[in-house]
Amino acid sequence: MKKIVGMLLAAVMLVSLVGVAWGQNLTIGLSFPSLSFAWFSFLEQAVKDKAAQLGGIDVISLEAENNVSKQISIIEDMIVKGVKGVLLVPIEVEAVIPAVEALNKANIPVVTVDRRIKEDAPVKVLCHVGADNTEGGRNAARYIVQKLTEKYGEPKGTVIELTGTPGAGPAIDRSAGFNEIIKQYPNITVKSQTANFRRDDGMKVMEDFIMSTPQIDAVFGANDEMILGAIQALQASGKFKVEDVITVGFDALPEALKLIEEGTLDATIEQFPGRQASTAFEVLVKFLREGVSPEKSVMLIEPKVITKDNLNEAEKSF
Repeated sequence: MKKIVGMLLAAVMLVSLVGVAWGQNLTIGLSFPSLSFAWFSFLEQAVKDKAAQLGGIDVISLEAENNVSKQISIIEDMIVKGVKGVLLVPIEVEAVIPAVEALNKANIPVVTVDRRIKEDAPVKVLCHVGADNTEGGRNAARYIVQKLTEKYGEPKGTVIELTGTPGAGPAIDRSAGFNEIIKQYPNITVKSQTANFRRDDGMKVMEDFIMSTPQIDAVFGANDEMILGAIQALQASGKFKVEDVITVGFDALPEALKLIEEGTLDATIEQFPGRQASTAFEVLVKFLREGVSPEKSVMLIEPKVITKDNLNEAEKSF
């Protein structure tokens, strides 16, 4: 009898070390910036779909309305509610660090998806899964360079760059990759300004550029919302024809894909949000249920340029 009791106690201890055994419901928190960005709606749905597929998982999904203080408060509340793990899309690379510190102190594993915590931050993240945003920016630049060369016989012209929310990892990385390529071509002039990943801001900023810039050859929006706003501004301007301006977005939203099919938008960068979210979620669940740590601390998915020629390769449809 003592031997049996000892074996049972050992089994219980093993379960507590691993986190949660198979067959028991897991409660996992999902914190992301805002549902006002369509991209995060796809990410949220991908997480819920993966949870349903794996079974026995409850997902507490809360948006932060793009407010860092609210995101920190949400994560603190998740700790109080006893979540076993957190899937986090941080609004900014540094500002949300206190929330991750709180998760660390509570021994709640966290996996970041899409956006990373600052790399040298004194916190522990189980894994990061996201797109290689720097490479995505490079791909957008290469596409624009190619199209400018086709148009003028050489890479030259004026390019408008609409950057994302200051301090957000994707905004920083996409712009860095974009400008890394463009600066190799001295006859291409880039004018950059943030439009905060928002469509209305993209339209307003583009209206200002239209008024102040004699010639615009291309526009790169670091997400589709901004490029769609820029296209609205171009269409309403009477100064430039959309078909004469090379336009590139980022995210491959259904609305953007439809405009590509129609010939209004030239290209968008697909970063596969469903693949990002499901991979990150699987990593977290495997750690909680089996105690298995991911082989890599960073998993990056290579983005793809989507044009009219390869619309079928986009993750989403329209």
